[in-house]
Amino acid sequence: MTTFRMSPAVADAFPHTLIAVVTATGLRGHEPWPATTAAQQNLEQQVAAGTWAPADESDPRIEAWHTAYRSFGTNPRRTRPSVDALGRRLAKKGTLPRINPAVDSYNTVSVSHGLPAGAFDLDQVTGDIEIRHADGSETFTPLGEPDTTEHPKPGEIIYTDTTDVLTRHWNHRDAHRTRVTEDSTHIAFVLETLHATRDGHLLKTAAGELQDLLTEHSAQSTVHYLSPAHPPATT
Repeated sequence: MTTFRMSPAVADAFPHTLIAVVTATGLRGHEPWPATTAAQQNLEQQVAAGTWAPADESDPRIEAWHTAYRSFGTNPRRTRPSVDALGRRLAKKGTLPRINPAVDSYNTVSVSHGLPAGAFDLDQVTGDIEIRHADGSETFTPLGEPDTTEHPKPGEIIYTDTTDVLTRHWNHRDAHRTRVTEDSTHIAFVLETLHATRDGHLLKTAAGELQDLLTEHSAQSTVHYLSPAHPPATT
């Protein structure tokens, strides 16, 4: 069992945060996921036709994350929130990246709803996961760079377990150790908003869509919600 916690300092600084934690067990990442493929293609076709465009930094959902990043000392135009970077890539190239079915699923849901998303292979997580401000002593190994070690800046918001940092700049980049691959069978996906009063319904819709994509390819899936007003979420 892994428990997700939000530190009191983060809760105080961002009191309207709501995070959906979608957990899947018995995931089958080596089989075709036709619904995910269709969802990706549908978004790309809408972009090509000019009937839909990803949220950009003028959208309140993205602007809120830019403001948050600046509050803890990160330049969001240099180090972008994940959904901002993904949307910009889709708008520019016309395609979403193809990584593996689980990652493709949360990327598609993320960009379609303008909400940051990420995932952790829970079999690689040690202890519980906390969202807190970094003190600068932590270590982080970026996704795809197993020989690189970084140290978050003091005050930067991170996800961390008892070993080291799982994401930097709240949701900019995931760690290599807990990355999701085709072999991952026990995964926690997160979807985030800083404005639950405005976007809580959108977040819950997105979590439901993600769970639907996972259901056909997993033994079980659940959704929990984490916020300053709710207790820690245990997966």
